[in-house]
Amino acid sequence: MAGETTLALLIRSMSPELNPGDYVFCTLADATALQGCETLGSFREREGLTVILRREDADRLALAYDYVAAWITLEVHSSLAAVGLTAAFAGALAQANISCNVIAGYYHDHLFVARDDAERALSTLRALAASAGEA
Repeated sequence: MAGETTLALLIRSMSPELNPGDYVFCTLADATALQGCETLGSFREREGLTVILRREDADRLALAYDYVAAWITLEVHSSLAAVGLTAAFAGALAQANISCNVIAGYYHDHLFVARDDAERALSTLRALAASAGEA
């Protein structure tokens, strides 16, 4: 099933939801150090393997991290070919001085914001969606 591509509808329908827990980004030479730990996501870079884990899993495995994040899912089914959604929410978050790391899944966009900014990020995203509904 193809996702939505109309920008105004995407923004209006974002429905940001905060997932429970704290998440961290770690870098490893390879996945063997994960010892069967479930990763939320991973990406291979020249410098190593970046993994996104629950904070408690990283702590249990004694993996280093320096950014503790909250995970927000935009519940709208956005198309991977949609244009402008990332720019719209990233711009709104930037204006609110909130850092954001984005992972695009097949169905949804997933935003990782600093744990301390989670509620403010949700408010900012909801305000953006409401303003698109008024246009």
